[in-house]
Amino acid sequence: MKITKAVITAAGLSQRTLPLQGLVDVDGVGKSALQVLIEEVLDAGIQELCLVVHPGDQRAYSEAAGDYASLIHWVEQTEPLGYAHALGLSRNFVDGEPFLHLLGDHLYLSRIPTRCARQLVQLAESESCSVSSVQATPESQLSYFGTVGGHRIPGRNRVYEINCILEKPSPTEAEQKIIVPGLRSGHYLCFFGMHVFTSTFLDILVDECTHLPLEDQRCHSLADALNILVGRERYLAAELEGRRFNVGARYGLMFAQFACALAGSERDEIMRQLIELLALNSPHRVRSSEEKSPPMQAS
Repeated sequence: MKITKAVITAAGLSQRTLPLQGLVDVDGVGKSALQVLIEEVLDAGIQELCLVVHPGDQRAYSEAAGDYASLIHWVEQTEPLGYAHALGLSRNFVDGEPFLHLLGDHLYLSRIPTRCARQLVQLAESESCSVSSVQATPESQLSYFGTVGGHRIPGRNRVYEINCILEKPSPTEAEQKIIVPGLRSGHYLCFFGMHVFTSTFLDILVDECTHLPLEDQRCHSLADALNILVGRERYLAAELEGRRFNVGARYGLMFAQFACALAGSERDEIMRQLIELLALNSPHRVRSSEEKSPPMQAS
């Protein structure tokens, strides 16, 4: 299995502007979040890229993509019918091939020289099946992510056979249905925002879900389609050597920027300034005489 295509979805009403935001990447260069994502994809060996956007957003995204804009195949989601529908719109572009899929509101930082997308693509190509990247996530964050249940594959480091997917479960539901042996207490395998899917998955998504009349649909979400996929072919999850940053979450872009700064060549200077800020804002800091309030004057 060779993966040469990628699809990034960015049409959600709450997601539209997130990839347009700017930050300083690990290499010290200012970029849009979209450019960072595109570079992640190209590093994985992708040759063709599809971007699903809201109508009228193509110009802003082209500007944010910079020199990479000419590489993009554009698809518009003309009706706000959700994430699964947006991904299904890429079917003609994918054209029966396996593909890499990334969310437009996530950024990724690898802990090793191999980037996250390349790690995932290499695993999917070697296993010749769909693979979703996952991250051990505390139960307090379950409301942000799809969550998988399954079991660790013997002899494979942090690779799991998936048997169940729940969409943003409650902690109680997760505890009852998707405990994964080997994870520490209170943690679950949640989607990383990066997947490799076979064409079977898009067939399920389009033919049995998003393009049918509502009353005939077997599934209404990505999780529903993935649960059907589990019954039809092998589907794996993998913990990558890296971390995801949901830039749509509160302070998400700030945490992504901190992580990039601390992984870059100017780490020492960033650390020095952070330590100074922490010291200045410490609740236990002793105020200097100049900062102390003057004594109250007697009336």
